[in-house]
Amino acid sequence: MHTITTHQTLVALSREPISPSLSIALLKHTQVLGFDIDSIVDNLSPTAYHSQRWSCPKRLMPEARIALRGIADLHDVDLAFLSPGLKPRDIRVLAMDMDSTLINIECIDEIADFTGKKAAVSEITEATMRGEIKDFKESLRRRVALLAGVSANVLESVYQDRLKPNPGATELLAGAQARGLYTLLVSGGFTFFTEKLCQELGFKESQANTLEIIDGKLSGKVIGDIVDGAAKASFLDKACQTLQCHKSNSITMGDGSNDLLMMHGSGISVAYKAKPIVKDKADAAFDRVGLDAALLLIA
Repeated sequence: MHTITTHQTLVALSREPISPSLSIALLKHTQVLGFDIDSIVDNLSPTAYHSQRWSCPKRLMPEARIALRGIADLHDVDLAFLSPGLKPRDIRVLAMDMDSTLINIECIDEIADFTGKKAAVSEITEATMRGEIKDFKESLRRRVALLAGVSANVLESVYQDRLKPNPGATELLAGAQARGLYTLLVSGGFTFFTEKLCQELGFKESQANTLEIIDGKLSGKVIGDIVDGAAKASFLDKACQTLQCHKSNSITMGDGSNDLLMMHGSGISVAYKAKPIVKDKADAAFDRVGLDAALLLIA
């Protein structure tokens, strides 16, 4: 594929063939903004997804990106914006969130379901992920406190019966490993689940919170420092330092506001079925394609 280093690149991704009408609609909108976009020949090998690319001579403002994504939505297509100068082959690290990004559930909500407190916990979780509750640490403490007295066996039940990797997760990790990427799972969730997923999917490293268990039951407390948004970003920075590369050499994936610090400044940030505050700031927003479509962005 021809790499354009001075222009921003727009990438459309879809499970179905992309209609020529999308290109026409995007071109009409950018002409209103005062410039043209040019189609780029995509020489990538066939995958499970259809893609199309355009060169954009100007760095798009957030409002313009939102408008172009709205046009793509009307065509049932996901849209990504790759930064000028990005060299996909320079990406060396994949860092991603767990709950609702790598997997289909918020583990803490499902644990709470066994106590009849799922609604109360989910309400706090949602407000936190939308960015309405700013203090993630306090949010987590409040939610974990509601789990006091739950049998530790519930954790295994949640893992076996309710947790599933999201579409494309297995393929994403296999592709990342084939590329030699350092894979990092950073979660505000719990080590019980991250450690199992590391073994199952092959992450190189994981960071998460440890639930305190006393006499076979959850105490309602977390052991040690809480992994919040700042900690996620710090763990990514440390991984990059170890590899002697810059954060711009990473691709990051998340869905909630506590992923934004980690995603900011990465080479490519991907919002997976994310809250609006995350979608608006991310380079790519996946609402239709699977996690493995990220491999097309670093091909």
